[in-house]
Amino acid sequence: MVTTYKDAGVDIDKGNEFVRKIVPLVKKTYTPDVLAGVGGFAAHFLLDLDETKEPVLISSTDGVGTKLKLAIELKRFSGIGIDLVAMCVNDIVCSGAKPLFFLDYFAVGKLEPDGHTEIIKGIVDGCKQAGCALIGGETAEMPDLYNKDDLDLAGFVVGIADRSRLIDGSSIAIGDLLIGIASSGLHSNGYSLVRKIVRERKLDLSGVYDDLGKPLGEILLTPTKIYSGLILNLVRNFSVRGIAHITGGGLRENVPRILPTTSSARILLNNWERPRIFDFIQREGGIEEEEMQRVFNLGVGMVIVVPPAEADDVIHRISSFGERGFIIGEVKRRKKGEPQITLE
Repeated sequence: MVTTYKDAGVDIDKGNEFVRKIVPLVKKTYTPDVLAGVGGFAAHFLLDLDETKEPVLISSTDGVGTKLKLAIELKRFSGIGIDLVAMCVNDIVCSGAKPLFFLDYFAVGKLEPDGHTEIIKGIVDGCKQAGCALIGGETAEMPDLYNKDDLDLAGFVVGIADRSRLIDGSSIAIGDLLIGIASSGLHSNGYSLVRKIVRERKLDLSGVYDDLGKPLGEILLTPTKIYSGLILNLVRNFSVRGIAHITGGGLRENVPRILPTTSSARILLNNWERPRIFDFIQREGGIEEEEMQRVFNLGVGMVIVVPPAEADDVIHRISSFGERGFIIGEVKRRKKGEPQITLE
């Protein structure tokens, strides 16, 4: 009896078919700086340093988390690829970095070229939104490690910034204002808690609840916003002194990461309208307000710190990009023993 790799659950032909399907998609993200992309043993990217005196490469890696479980359950994969790009790109833009290129790692129990191509389409869409090239990746079919329908994603991004223009929060001053930029919903955080509530309350993911207006599953799978184009425009034109990506830990834990130790942030929760999905989750799960603040973004995807004199112009510029911005608080002097952030 002859045993093949396919007998063990790995179909090389399907893998080759998958690559053939995604290569034309991936090439749509290529810039003139991509010298070699998908197909070789390594990708090549030419660095153009004419406008960068002291180039600093800035990188990040992330995944989508258990939001994937919802996508698998609902068999809706297109937005997950956007989530993957967003979670990486939104991190490096906090330093003022321009995204250059992106790579993905896609692991699956059983590869389905047609259905799983939707994930790559989403990654391509995300890279086009972020202005970076998808130059490589890895697809791994591992039936012994993953169940038939299971999959996992990881992303890797590299960007560039001039050392003299790095944004690290060190120039934040007392009296500066915090401007929140609206999120599209939960983004990619808190889904273990959300899924627990869905299970225990027996919520219908395809159901339309009165206070939501759309199917619950559709709302929960709304892709994460990609802010890189907007943020880089603001950095070029305004005195942006600090940027925080509001991911796991919410405002309560992410804003202090950019503040000098001598300062604190006062955030006014009534200064923006919280999307209804958060109130729905809080009510259905019986979640305390402080826990909501520690887990979810509550409608704010990014926070930037600017001088008061520029705040109105910054909000106007955010609106011109089709996004919503609002003053959510201010930077105060921190007294001994005080917390670095208060949410009122």
